Amino acid sequence: MSLPQNPPLPSAPELQSPVPSPCINVCQMEPATGLCRGCLRTIEEIVAWGSAGDDYKRAVWAEIRRREAEIDWG
Repeated sequence: MSLPQNPPLPSAPELQSPVPSPCINVCQMEPATGLCRGCLRTIEEIVAWGSAGDDYKRAVWAEIRRREAEIDWG
């Protein structure tokens, strides 16, 4: 008996294909960091997203994960 394959976890959207946007409709740029408060992307990453390929999008998601790890959510 084989186990069913699980789809990517909702917390790992970067593994999905096509790669979904990290936008959560909280679009406010934080001047101190240059990042969107909602999705943690730079304006350059946001602008490029629509025409980017999955490899670029996965790289952006990796940057978002790195940024999330550096934030003190406390």
